[in-house]
Formats: sequence, structure tokens, C-alpha cells
Amino acid sequence: MAFTGMIMVLAYLPVTDMSLATAVVGFGANMLGGLGPDLDEATADIWDKLRGGSLISRIISPLLGGHRLISHSILGMWLIGIGLKWLLAKIGAVLIVDMNIVWWAFMIGYASHLISDMLTKEGVPLLFPIPIKFGFPPFKALRITTGKIMEKAIVFPGLLLLNGYIVYQNYGKFLEVLHHIK
Repeated sequence: MAFTGMIMVLAYLPVTDMSLATAVVGFGANMLGGLGPDLDEATADIWDKLRGGSLISRIISPLLGGHRLISHSILGMWLIGIGLKWLLAKIGAVLIVDMNIVWWAFMIGYASHLISDMLTKEGVPLLFPIPIKFGFPPFKALRITTGKIMEKAIVFPGLLLLNGYIVYQNYGKFLEVLHHIK
């Protein structure tokens, strides 16, 4: 879903010049942003990929109140965005990468995760600490269950088709994007 969000932004926003390093780091930031909200879950896949991840996850998860609470809200997204902006400003003093593009790429991935979780039966508490969970469609019976057949057989292939359609419809724009990478 994070990649789809990035494809949509690239297709419909004006093209800007960027270095290859910025494009690569931005792509990575988009993928990390797509995983970001699940850092509150001690069993999230990302923790398995980090040395000491299981220990770190057991510390972070309780601090965030558990899965699908503050990290799955507008408040959480705002706090993460502010913290990341500060961190990227410090890193940007050393790296020759447009940290503004990297920040936006991460935030697009983060927002796409929240949108995709709204399609699930559990929904997301967008207005945390107000305990109302939002989902689409509004009736839980019409939403999907994470990891089940509907997600694997309909949602993932649907995203692949949507990505292909967006690229096909905006092929010239994507060529222009590639020409602006220096």
C-alpha cells in the first residue's frame, strides 16, 4: 500500500529534480513509513530484522499502549512526523540527500498504512485518545480480516493492478520523473 501511495503522488504532483541518492533513500523511507505504525506491535515483522529487535519491541510496545492505539492515529502520525523531521535535519547535515523528499516519502507510507488498516474489521482510532475506531466501509461485516484469503486473493492483486494502471495511464509522467533524477 505504501508503494501505491508513492506511485499516486508521483503520478499527480509536479516533478522535481532529485539526486539518485534522494530517490533511493526516499523509496526506502516510503517502505519504512508503510511499516511504521506497526512498531507498536511486539510481533511485527520489522523487529525480526533488527539485531535486538525482540528486546526493543518488548520495551516500545507497552510505551505505545499496545497495537493500534496512538501509532494508528492522527496524533501519532503527527508526533512521528515531528520527531522524524528533527532527526532528518540532524542527519541531513551529513548526507547529501533532500531530507524534505525523504520525510514526505515516509509520511506517505505511514498514511497509506493507516488507510489500509481502515479496510480491516478492527479499524483504526484516528482520533486517539477518543476511543472511536474508523473503518471503511462503515459496516464491519464488509471489511477484511488481516492475513486472510480476502486480503491475499483480492487486496494484494488489486493493488498490483492499480499500480499497473496508474503507471500505464501516466507513463509519460513517470518517464519525466526518471529524467529528473540526476
